Amino acid sequence: MNTVSKRIAGITLAGAVAISSLGFAANGEKAEAKKKKQEPTNVIMMVMDGTSAGATTLSRWYKGENLALDEMVAGGVKTYSAESAITDSAPAATALATGNKSNDKFVGILPAVVNSPGLKSVAAKDALRPVANVLEGAKQKGKATGIISTSEIQHATPAGFSAHATHRTNYGDIAEQQVYQNIDVVLGGGKESLSPGTSKNARKDGENLIEVLEDNRYDIVESRNELLRTKSNKIWGSFAPSALAYDFDRTAIKPEQPTLAEMTKKAITTLDKDKDGFFLFVEGSKVDWAAHANDPVGMISDVLSFDDAVKEALDFAKKDGNTMVIAVSDHGNSGITMGNLNTNSNYPEIPVSTYIDPLKKAQLTIEGALSYLKADRSNLDEVAKLYGLDDLTAEERQKLLASRNVGSDMSRMLAERANLGFTTGGHTGEDVFLYSYGPQRPTGLVENTDLAKKMAQFMDFDLNRLTKELYTNGQQALKNKGYKATIDLSDAQNPVLVAEKGNRTIEFPVNKNIVIQNGKEKKVNTIHVYNGKDFYISEDALRLAK
Repeated sequence: MNTVSKRIAGITLAGAVAISSLGFAANGEKAEAKKKKQEPTNVIMMVMDGTSAGATTLSRWYKGENLALDEMVAGGVKTYSAESAITDSAPAATALATGNKSNDKFVGILPAVVNSPGLKSVAAKDALRPVANVLEGAKQKGKATGIISTSEIQHATPAGFSAHATHRTNYGDIAEQQVYQNIDVVLGGGKESLSPGTSKNARKDGENLIEVLEDNRYDIVESRNELLRTKSNKIWGSFAPSALAYDFDRTAIKPEQPTLAEMTKKAITTLDKDKDGFFLFVEGSKVDWAAHANDPVGMISDVLSFDDAVKEALDFAKKDGNTMVIAVSDHGNSGITMGNLNTNSNYPEIPVSTYIDPLKKAQLTIEGALSYLKADRSNLDEVAKLYGLDDLTAEERQKLLASRNVGSDMSRMLAERANLGFTTGGHTGEDVFLYSYGPQRPTGLVENTDLAKKMAQFMDFDLNRLTKELYTNGQQALKNKGYKATIDLSDAQNPVLVAEKGNRTIEFPVNKNIVIQNGKEKKVNTIHVYNGKDFYISEDALRLAK
């Protein structure tokens, strides 16, 4: 008899009872785990755009305590694109949402150029092909879906999770696709892209998407109060013509706008009503914009705003028990550092307050402060004080009065006072932190594409299979069914795939989830996409062509 057998043989009655109890406990745990597995799974994907580790470190010191993000640190993320060590937001979002590296400016489509080491090339016929994203996968599983952004909702990162376009600036196509994707909750800026007008991003195709949203029974809200009051299960929040204000500026300049945390909480509460679970994408957009401007105050403002939103997601996930939360930056920006050429020799002696106290003097970001600057700069001293420059020297004042870019020069002065360094006004190529929480959460050093695959796995679908189901080459597939298939470009803003056979005509309007059969409309499970060469439709739409 081996040692283990002897120990078992010598068990007392009390020990046997204890083991029996343990058995019941184990069975209970298994039953609970099985129950959890059967419950609807939720995913909250959160992106703080253009946020380097230096920005989160600085924000933590500014706050004076740990960030909500800190307890979720799980690893790192490689951010390079299919063609560059330094990615732009569009291919970064495509990677995070679809599991595919892509090219600069491409949203939700495969690359045309692949030259980054270790990546497989893409067949010429598949270049620019739309690829399914995790929000679309969640929809096909019956889950509620939502997207939130402090930029225009049509901006590159939210677009990567909800649309497919050959260029990130195609706001008209992106907005139309988002509306016809039938997303349950959409909150952010970008109202000007929903209807015709004279502004830069107003619609050029003549369609009024606000009327479409009303027809689809969305509650359209345009202020914080309206958002907090609505009880609707379908909410479209347009809180600005373009982007929302920085959080530090919001109270003074745009108090009617909700915070990112408030939008996140409202979206979670609304989407959680769905018995099948939900997918929610949340972006803190303007850390990236502040980084481009080398504005440390703007960066801190919206890192902390994003962190408040993370806390809302984390609090929900802890109570729910079946929610995966991922938070990540899509890429670095600016190369911000605590320490610059001024600190080369004395950095070991410099206290935290030397870096933080000059920043604490600022009441507004550079964008917010400059919104008060008069054309003749007669109130320059007052505006500089709003940005923390409360004691301009005669030399500094003269420089700002003569400056061709007063915002850039003011940012540089404040960074100098705070001993902060910047290497660039553009993106950077370093790995970024991975933050995650919940069941099956990703950990370790991963590719950005791995995160999309991990979310899809958790929600129980395969992205490659989903792409085949949602985005088939329509011309070729219809020809295989005996139809004559042509792309009608007579209205350049509204291409239509037209299929004809006998007395039967079927139309597939671009960017919509609508099929028109001999003049009668039918809705299908996803949108149609035209990439300038090929027209893509779903298998669901194709089935209507009998």
